[in-house]
Amino acid sequence: MTLPNATLFPQALLPLYIFEPRYRQMLADALHSNRMFSVAMQRLGTSRETPAPVAGLGLIRVSVGHRDGTSHLILQGLARVELEEAVRYKPYRIQRIRALPTPPCDNVKVDALVAKVRELLEERISLGLPLGPPLMPPSNPEPTTPPPPVSPKEILHYLDSISDPEQAADLVSCAVLPGAAERQTILETVDVEARLRRLISFLLAEIRKKRKGTEP
Repeated sequence: MTLPNATLFPQALLPLYIFEPRYRQMLADALHSNRMFSVAMQRLGTSRETPAPVAGLGLIRVSVGHRDGTSHLILQGLARVELEEAVRYKPYRIQRIRALPTPPCDNVKVDALVAKVRELLEERISLGLPLGPPLMPPSNPEPTTPPPPVSPKEILHYLDSISDPEQAADLVSCAVLPGAAERQTILETVDVEARLRRLISFLLAEIRKKRKGTEP
């Protein structure tokens, strides 16, 4: 599925409303097989439905069909994948995918970068900057309704509870980055250290812009 401004990160939730006939068929096929499909962001700057090269593979956790044939569902991100050659385009696009494994990282450097992300999150919260999409709490593996908005305190508490720096980078990016281009950049960055550095750069730019706008 190719959607404007949509990014599906591993472990994040993406509520979707399915109404186009082609995607109704895709949903039916997915529900009768492995309950998975990929969500790719439409390439920025183009009006054609061309997916970005890296997408999120998701699992359908909940699907509610309606009498008119439409459906509401909740997709949980499982992994970042690279889109390869197209197998077919009708009635919906099918492409081969390749999983993008995370290379080993320097734990000392990564831990310091995660600490910096937390510091910037606190500053961001103090400036009243808005949050983004909801997160997927690990304690709620079977959501039945779209999760409510996440509060700033919950973001910090959740970050403190995460021991995996890769997961921390992805979920913070999902929760706080408002720009589609920034989120897609994080999704396409496989190396964890580079991913955290880019996240820090985006957070710093947002904070500086906010501070500049509030200066007398």
